[in-house]
Amino acid sequence: MRKIKFSENKFYHLYNRGVDKRLIFVSEEDYSRFEAYLYLLNDIDSPRVSNLFAKRKKASVYDNARNDRLVAIGAYCLMPNHFHMLLSPLIEGGVSKFMQKLQTAYTMYFNNKRDRRGSLFESTFRASTIARDQDLKYAVTYIHLNPAKLFDSNWKELQGYEFESVASKALQYRYSSIGEFAANKFVITSPDEYPMFVKRINSLDSHIQNWLKYSPRSNID
Repeated sequence: MRKIKFSENKFYHLYNRGVDKRLIFVSEEDYSRFEAYLYLLNDIDSPRVSNLFAKRKKASVYDNARNDRLVAIGAYCLMPNHFHMLLSPLIEGGVSKFMQKLQTAYTMYFNNKRDRRGSLFESTFRASTIARDQDLKYAVTYIHLNPAKLFDSNWKELQGYEFESVASKALQYRYSSIGEFAANKFVITSPDEYPMFVKRINSLDSHIQNWLKYSPRSNID
């Protein structure tokens, strides 16, 4: 992945991990807080999210009204020491503004909770442009299947039933956008801002088919 200039109506795969590969999600609350930030901070304004969590129950933060969004989130997956996201900027500078707000807010939450100081993430973030339809299909598939590595570190080399089994487990992972895709109920993600086929990548079969068909030719790491 390389440093790039982000353009509206283009698609990008973003990745970041903890400094020194440290864990960035330690508890269920950590995952839930980051997911809430994906929703709340995707706003051209800068809401005081600490106030929202102080005054509201966690389940109700998604009822908070937003103004115009910075990005369209196509897919995401939160792993113990890293995360993947598919983003498309809706305004000029949308990706950079969103990521700055997101990572700053989460670092402050994480450090305050653990009486910690310093950087949490390895870098600002890494990104690659997704130019072709097949690469976009693969990106969504790869992001949703990323939890497979929790069950088998060599999951990319598996075939047949073994691959299907680990893929099935990956698609039951709680902290990714696959739940929204499977339920066809989108809160954090907005696949309607993407080509129609993205929304249809919502089943085990569709993920396996895309993986087998597109992964060898993709430019995603």
